[in-house]
Amino acid sequence: MEKNLEILRHSASHIMASAVKELYPDAKLGIGPAIEDGFYYDFDVEKPFTPEDLKRIEDKMKEFIEKDYPFEKIMMKREEAKKFFSEKNEIYKVEILNEIEDEEVSIYKHNGFYDLCRGPHVSSTGEVKFFKLLDVAGAYWRGDEKNKMLQRIYGTAFFTKEELEEFLKKREEAKKRDHRKLGRELEFFSIHPEEAGPGLIYWHPKGSIVRSIIEDLWKKAHLENGYQLIYTPHIAQEKLYEISGHLKNYSEFMYSRMLIDDVPYRIRPMNCPGHILIYKTKIHSYRELPLRYAELGTVYRYEKSGVLHGLLRVRGFTIDDAHIFVQKENVSEEVIRVLDFSISILKAFGFEDFKLYLATRPEEKFIGEIEDWEKAENALKEAIERAGLDYEIDEGGGAFYGPKIDVKVKDALGRLWQCSTIQFDFNLPERFDVFFINKEGKEERPYLIHRAIFGSIERFFGVLIEHYKGAFPFWLAPVQVRVLNITDDVLDYAKNVYERIKKSGIRVELDSRNITLNKKIRESEMEKIPYTVICGKKEKEKGNVSIREYGRGDRGSISFDEFLKRILQENKNPTLTV
Repeated sequence: MEKNLEILRHSASHIMASAVKELYPDAKLGIGPAIEDGFYYDFDVEKPFTPEDLKRIEDKMKEFIEKDYPFEKIMMKREEAKKFFSEKNEIYKVEILNEIEDEEVSIYKHNGFYDLCRGPHVSSTGEVKFFKLLDVAGAYWRGDEKNKMLQRIYGTAFFTKEELEEFLKKREEAKKRDHRKLGRELEFFSIHPEEAGPGLIYWHPKGSIVRSIIEDLWKKAHLENGYQLIYTPHIAQEKLYEISGHLKNYSEFMYSRMLIDDVPYRIRPMNCPGHILIYKTKIHSYRELPLRYAELGTVYRYEKSGVLHGLLRVRGFTIDDAHIFVQKENVSEEVIRVLDFSISILKAFGFEDFKLYLATRPEEKFIGEIEDWEKAENALKEAIERAGLDYEIDEGGGAFYGPKIDVKVKDALGRLWQCSTIQFDFNLPERFDVFFINKEGKEERPYLIHRAIFGSIERFFGVLIEHYKGAFPFWLAPVQVRVLNITDDVLDYAKNVYERIKKSGIRVELDSRNITLNKKIRESEMEKIPYTVICGKKEKEKGNVSIREYGRGDRGSISFDEFLKRILQENKNPTLTV
């Protein structure tokens, strides 16, 4: 986010907080940062905010903006600040101050409103001209479920009216594309938090068909590009994750141990330890490397309930995982190969714009020597640059065992979604004592590349739904053609059309219900079926079909053979570029 825009939005959050305090004096202040699409502020209030409350707050903000109050920075001793906010009963500000080590802190003031803040801010409230309050949501103080639930008001702000209007327009379109809404309406999947638990996906028949198509393309592409498919168990003894380092560095996302024959086991959070065990079942020569194992492996991770979000953030999901054992001197070459392969598959699903990030060593919770991390980061950087791709640095965004490259795709609305990850790992081969026999006949440690193209099947499916607004291209649609009969007199012809289409391998349905044709057509449109084929007396007499194409309406009447030829051509899977 541009720095000046961040300052504008952070200033807007202060104006919003001052409006809330004016209207609801007993509200206690949490925090109010700028975020990617706007800003938010957390409040401790007796009753949840309503849409009517948001309107009142917005009107009060406009009043403060109109009066153009200056933002003033005040420096105060930390202990003095604690006393100041204690007297105002701002318990959350006092808690933050208790954790600050600086002797002096900054406070920003406007119109009698004071807030603990590093700043900076715009010069006065009058500079925040184009803003909008968007939503209210519950948010635990500091994201911890053990803390009190606060009320979080989201808003956004821009420098121009045109930018704000464009954002709001896209936001409305994004609501229409929400995969949770479309997933329910199109019967792709469901979640049953009360009966089965949150964050767990139940795939319905139509969603399962799309998933199967995605997985079949994935498997075929991997087999054609030098990968070997494997399967590993969903549970393992706890000691496996002690060796891998997950138990020490990732335990907050792992589910509790279970005892089997008095031995502690864990549900797997990652697939990599299992792949390493398969590698170690025999001694490998340098001639076999790079050795590429791939698995559609389902894992389970504990995510806080507040961050769960449809298919995009879940507790059980299938990673399209691969682990590549490679010689040190071939790392850059292999990373370039993996990048090309990943982008080729993403392009097959209709994505054309990509943004790359190089995620470096975390400040805390990492294993291995800093010198090795620097070498690995340089190797990934070299690979991206040799591939001729632009990238940004994501400081501290690496996994605990190594740096990584993240590939984000841009969807139809220009939003970025995290998909492919290519992670460099020099730690697990060391921890598991993995080796191969080199040209000199000696044992040598390989490097390990962790790689996922979709990230997870669940997340990628959610991204696809929003990208296509649920109207998948013909080859990917769960139901490609629906055949309708106008009257019972032509039902035999409609059945014949249905059977011939079905026999050709096209996913087709026959709607022979005794209801109006308009209702059948309307339902087919609502289900976003690519082609609706209508059979009436004229069509039967001529051996034709009348076609409606989703999004384009009536396409006229053509011979059945011509229609079949057309859809068979459209049904070809996209060609990969690697």
